[in-house]
Amino acid sequence: MAEKETAIEVKRETPRQIEPSAQEWEPIRSLRHQIDRLFADFDWPGLHLGWPRRAAVVPQSWPDFGVAIPPVDLVERNGGYELQAELPGLTENQVEVKLANGIVTIKGEKSSERVEDQDDYHLRERSFGSFQRSFRVPANVDADKIEAQFDKGVLKVSLPKTAAAIQEERKIDVKAA
Repeated sequence: MAEKETAIEVKRETPRQIEPSAQEWEPIRSLRHQIDRLFADFDWPGLHLGWPRRAAVVPQSWPDFGVAIPPVDLVERNGGYELQAELPGLTENQVEVKLANGIVTIKGEKSSERVEDQDDYHLRERSFGSFQRSFRVPANVDADKIEAQFDKGVLKVSLPKTAAAIQEERKIDVKAA
């Protein structure tokens, strides 16, 4: 049974002054997490080195709803570029694509809840995670024709080149010396 591709609206925002965002601090948070985990793994008595001791450091990754950085491929094909993001377990309603100030931003949120009620115990687990990835749009892309499709957990954002950019391309023959 074939599933139908679903179009996702690309929201366009008016240009504004670019300010530092929380996204720029994501690598620093990741580095801090790795250092915290390193010290937690050794767990030497009396060794604090200015770092707060933690009872447990939970690894953070996309499937575990932690700091979410889904894999993304950017390829050039068919007179434009195509950005593909793997977002397993998400639906098109949980994904948002925005274009502002020449930057395409992909956002998503994932949540899960598990409830088990038995005679002798009650279990409630909740997980939540979100991600955001931003990419500068090349100057030769026609921003008004950017489209996004979501199919079977894969988001495809097509970034078509302008007609002028396509005409400027030409193949250069390589000759033996």
